[in-house]
Amino acid sequence: MIKLLENLKFDEKGLIPVIIQDEKSKSVLTLCYMNEEALKKTVEEGRIYVYRRSKGKLMLKGETSGCVQKVKALYIDCEGNSLLFEVEQNIAACHEGFFTCYFRKVSKDGSMETVGKRIFDPKKVYK
Repeated sequence: MIKLLENLKFDEKGLIPVIIQDEKSKSVLTLCYMNEEALKKTVEEGRIYVYRRSKGKLMLKGETSGCVQKVKALYIDCEGNSLLFEVEQNIAACHEGFFTCYFRKVSKDGSMETVGKRIFDPKKVYK
């Protein structure tokens, strides 16, 4: 872990951007941020932990919904300023109930179209 940390460039807030990708489909599920504590817990436990900037705290991805992400592989980019985790996604990654957070396609005129299928009703999951 020390060797990994020595190769990373966290920003001035102590965060690093992290891309989460489904191991099987290769779909990008989400972009999140980790601080050193989130990264350590993720590597140690094999489940994704994130630093929720909006809440100012560490959270296990899927702790409320049950949609946990099991780590299958970890990659570091060429400059050490971002990470990519391949995961086994349980149910869905998006808090809006879609498999991926990238379920809206933007056309050239700027309009958006929902291209993903909603897997669960977030009103029933997040009470």
